[in-house]
Amino acid sequence: MIRGLFVGGVVDNTEIDLDPGKPPMHYPPDSGGGQSRYRLRQVGRGKGGEAVCAVYGAPDTPYAEVARVSDERDYARRFEVELEEVEGE
Repeated sequence: MIRGLFVGGVVDNTEIDLDPGKPPMHYPPDSGGGQSRYRLRQVGRGKGGEAVCAVYGAPDTPYAEVARVSDERDYARRFEVELEEVEGE
């Protein structure tokens, strides 16, 4: 199980369980409704390399702000991981 963590927007500071494996690039996954979605900004991997947590930023929230809030909330220590920046669109 991957813990999805949200920064900014209407669901700020919300957490959900995601399916194990690779976290989706956007949440919610593409529904075709043209609705803005949260974008994956950081992934924390466990000792075996599996994703343990995924930090999503609200639409139009700069990466630096997501990283600042993630650091402030101490997600890395909480999940005992190093958070890696996710590059892409």
